[in-house]
Amino acid sequence: SNINTVYQKSLTAPVNCDRRYFNTEKVDEEWERLQKAIDWPIPDQEITHLNQSTSPVHSTFSIVGLKESYKVREKISVAITARDHNKNLKRYGGDFFQAKLFSSELKASVYGEVVDHRNGTYSVALLLPWEGQAQVSVRLEHSSEVVQILKKYRESSFPRSHYNGYFEGPGLNKTRVHEVVECNLKWGADGNWRKGDCCCEYKDIKTGTVWQCQRPKKLSCDKLVHHSYGRLESPLNLFEKKLTNVAISGDQKIIHVLPSTAAIGTMEKCRSGMTTPVPAGFYLKDVWKSFVCNTRQFSPAQMGNCLKNKIVYLMGDSTTRQWFEYLERKVPGKYDSIFNVQFKTQYKMLITDLHYISNDIDEIAGGPHAVIVFTFFAHLVFHPITFYVYEVAKIQQSVVALLSRAPETTVIIKSGNTDIFQSDWHMLQLDTVMREMFRDIGVIFLDVWQMTSCHYLRENIHPGPVIIANEVDMLLSHVCPA
Repeated sequence: SNINTVYQKSLTAPVNCDRRYFNTEKVDEEWERLQKAIDWPIPDQEITHLNQSTSPVHSTFSIVGLKESYKVREKISVAITARDHNKNLKRYGGDFFQAKLFSSELKASVYGEVVDHRNGTYSVALLLPWEGQAQVSVRLEHSSEVVQILKKYRESSFPRSHYNGYFEGPGLNKTRVHEVVECNLKWGADGNWRKGDCCCEYKDIKTGTVWQCQRPKKLSCDKLVHHSYGRLESPLNLFEKKLTNVAISGDQKIIHVLPSTAAIGTMEKCRSGMTTPVPAGFYLKDVWKSFVCNTRQFSPAQMGNCLKNKIVYLMGDSTTRQWFEYLERKVPGKYDSIFNVQFKTQYKMLITDLHYISNDIDEIAGGPHAVIVFTFFAHLVFHPITFYVYEVAKIQQSVVALLSRAPETTVIIKSGNTDIFQSDWHMLQLDTVMREMFRDIGVIFLDVWQMTSCHYLRENIHPGPVIIANEVDMLLSHVCPA
C-alpha cells in the first residue's frame, strides 16, 4: 500500500486530525524525507518457503585484512555474508544485523553501524577506542523476510497492541458494577478496530486523538475510570521468533590494540543541536565515554547541586521512569520537589492521570530553569507508522512553540532502547522518525540506542542499573555542562 496516501488521508480525516498541527505547505516534502529515512530493502523475489529465508546458523562474518596489532582510534572492517537455511548465498539485502566490538575483561564495548550492500553482503567499520584486547560480535536480529512480515502488519489497519478499559458505576441495591472491556486507538478511515455503534469514543479536543472502548453491557460510556496496557499480539510464529536476535559465527580472533598518542573523545561542551556520530561513544570499565560532548560522572551531591535550581519535567514511558527512580534514590531528599513526573505505564491507572505529551508541553512556561525530558517509543511499536508520525508532529509543534516563547528552555529527547521483546527493527524505525522530525529544532537527542545495543547485559525493555547510571550521567552532563 502507498503509505503516503494513508498519511494524506489522515491529515484530512476530521475525526482524527487537526491540520493546525502541520505546516501543510511542507507536508509533502517532509513526508518524502521521512519515507526516504525509513526506507528498507525488500526481497526481490517472492519467498515461498522458510528455508529460503536468511539463516543465523549459516550466515557468517570475517575481519578483513586482520593485522597483528592496531593503535587506538584505528578502525577494522568486518564483512558479513548472508546465507539461507539451505546454505545458499542470499542475492538481495534487507536483513537486520547488529554488530559491536567488545572486551569482557575490560567491560568495554562499542557499537558498529551495518551497511547493507543489497546483494546479500554487508559491512561494518568498527572503531578501536580502547587499549587492550577486543573481539567482534555480530547477530542477526531479523531476516529480510521477517522484516517484511513486521512491515506488513505494521501498515495494516488492525492494531497489534491491545488495552483494557475499566468501567465502574452504581448497580442495583447499592451495589457497585465493574466491567473490563478492550480499548484501542481509532485511526484513519480504515483503521477502526471495531465497526458501527459498538463502542464508546473518547476524543482529546486539543490533539484530536480518539480512543475507542467496547461498549460495556451494563454501564454507560461516561463510567470509564481506569486504563491499563493489555496484551501484545506478535505477528511472528514461534519458529520465526527463535530466529530472532541470534549471534552468527565468524572470526573470533583476538584483536590487539596498542596505545596511541592521539587523544580520543571530545572536550566540547554539551549543548542543544549537536549531531550524533556513529559511534556515539563507548564503554570502558562500565563507564560510557561520549563522542558527542564532554560527559562526566556525577556523585549524589553533584547531582543535587546540578538540579537544585531546576524544574525537571520527566514524561514518557517506564524507561523514563527508570531515570526518575534512579535520581530519587541518589539525589538528597530535599530536592524531591524538582521533579514533575508523568509516565505511561502498563499498570492500571486512573484515566485522569493519563496525559498527552504535547498538551503538557503547551502548559509549561519554560525558561532557563526548565528541563523537559521525554521519550515516545516503547508503547507505539505495533501501531501504524502514520499514527506515530501524527503524534510526533503534535509534540514537535508544541516544542517549537515552547522554544519560541522561552528559547532558554532545555528540551531533551531520550531515544528508544534496543528492546528485542517488541522488535528492535520497529524501535529503530520509530527512532529514525523522531530524529528526522526534530532535526534542526534545537533539542538535545540522547542516543541510548547505541548504549543499550552494545552493552554486555542482555537486551531488555528496562536496561540494567549500570546502563541507567550512565544514561543519567549523560542527561546531567547536558543539564549542567562542564
